Amino acid sequence: MAPGSALIPRLMDLSPGTEALRYCFALPAHPESVAGARRLTRARLADWRLTGDAHDAAVLIVSELVTNAVVHTASTRVVCELRCDAARLRISVQDQGHQPGGPRLSLTADGEHGRGLLLVDSMSAAWGSHDAGNHSGRIVWAELPYGPERTC
Repeated sequence: MAPGSALIPRLMDLSPGTEALRYCFALPAHPESVAGARRLTRARLADWRLTGDAHDAAVLIVSELVTNAVVHTASTRVVCELRCDAARLRISVQDQGHQPGGPRLSLTADGEHGRGLLLVDSMSAAWGSHDAGNHSGRIVWAELPYGPERTC
């Protein structure tokens, strides 16, 4: 994937009889890319007809995870994936960081920084991180359940 490009596979086969919508994009790891990530996320969720609280929470979570990847790693690009299946929306952001232990909640967040993961934690049903494999970085993910407004 080239930085700034958007790849749009329509369906991803999970197991026999199930499908998920999937959207993936890569952006340069620059502060201005956070706004681009929000814009791409809003557009895709609108295409999938995901509205209401889940839509708003997803846009905020993407913004926070991309911001963390840009601010706290020496990455040259970040890759974001949105995956919509029958019960949830999963958001994943991969950076090129190699910090031991991964991101952690900061319960003493002061000032302008340190509250992003607290927001992610409060708005998602689950979140976590893991190594991306092949020493290529870290993936931070969050999952949102759907409410009755889900139509995708």
